[in-house]
Amino acid sequence: MRKIGLLKNTIQEYAWGSRSAIPELLGQSVPADKPQAELWMGAHPKAPSQVFFDGIWRSLPEVIQESPEETLGQKVAARFSNELPFLFKVLAAAKPLSIQAHPNKEQAWHGFARENEFGIPFDAPHRNYRDDNHKPEIICALTPFWALNGFRRIEETLSLLEEAKIAGLAEIVSFLRSHSNRDGLKKFFNHLMTMDSGKQGKIVEQAANFAEKQTPEKTFWTWMIKLNEAYPGDIGVLSPLFLNLVRLEPQQAMYLPAGELHGYLEGVGIELMANSDNVLRGGLTPKHIDVQELLAVLNFIDGDLKILSPKNLVSGEASYNTEAEEFILSVIRVSKEAPFSSPRDRSVEMMICTEGEVSVTDLNAGDITLLTKGASILVPAAVEQYRIEGDGILYKAAVPV
Repeated sequence: MRKIGLLKNTIQEYAWGSRSAIPELLGQSVPADKPQAELWMGAHPKAPSQVFFDGIWRSLPEVIQESPEETLGQKVAARFSNELPFLFKVLAAAKPLSIQAHPNKEQAWHGFARENEFGIPFDAPHRNYRDDNHKPEIICALTPFWALNGFRRIEETLSLLEEAKIAGLAEIVSFLRSHSNRDGLKKFFNHLMTMDSGKQGKIVEQAANFAEKQTPEKTFWTWMIKLNEAYPGDIGVLSPLFLNLVRLEPQQAMYLPAGELHGYLEGVGIELMANSDNVLRGGLTPKHIDVQELLAVLNFIDGDLKILSPKNLVSGEASYNTEAEEFILSVIRVSKEAPFSSPRDRSVEMMICTEGEVSVTDLNAGDITLLTKGASILVPAAVEQYRIEGDGILYKAAVPV
């Protein structure tokens, strides 16, 4: 593939999705008939994008397979076995998602092989591993975005739990107080997640009753009330007491490596990850929960959350720095007075326009692609250089070069 191609993408309809955010982005009627949770842009076999190429719509994996070096770039094709290494999404959460984590590469490989050996169908609801890849990811807010990410400092967790005085947790809180380290945190979390469901329900009820008496300025108590309304009696309702609660402002982001316990609560964001759909859930969901598998992949590291802001690369483009080798996310702003010209040293890129209208010109071939809000494109590595003109904002997924 040697030309810029428009993309046609799949919308995933999950129960926690918004009926307005993705339709509004795509210029479709609002509200949608069903909640629309994620717009997938990529080559994942579950929902591959279509790309307009040679006058017709074709499957993106098929196009990559036919010309991997032209599409991905020689180095990327060699490094990632002729496959697009990332999955690009718009995520729209009207309700809280599950508390969850993703496996590392080794865990994913073994888990995928094990479930294949057991003959579990790929689309089975109780399947944990739908591919053999890891799933580091970054989420960047388009609207104010609430989330849980990583274990709070143990001292903070103890302070909140002791303030609530939950009778059913007195013994394990005392244990954590005397073992304020990773092993203590692991035992505390394991105790919460594996106790009898009836006992969990009573503990959640006590905690929710306490939360309802607190002032709304203390957002962790407010979110506990909301979570209990959505998932009554679920032990995940306690998550704001032991996970970092964060509100990302537009264009702020956070990175989630393998093993990081997290949950998205509310908002619209751009999500970029390694090309995987492996999720291990612990609560706050009607979907399959596997506590033991989740415990096996978690990192029990407590501490403050690092918020990412974009760092300027070249005029008009700023990126979010992470340790991921499969992807880099950046935001491009253009105006009539300030167009954007791409560097020549680049890999395969995918872009979505989130505001305004722009034109993308292949500076070698002279081809022009017009993008309005919600439109997305694939820019193959074979396109030497391009220029973006107009007035708008685009988010770009690429592979670090």
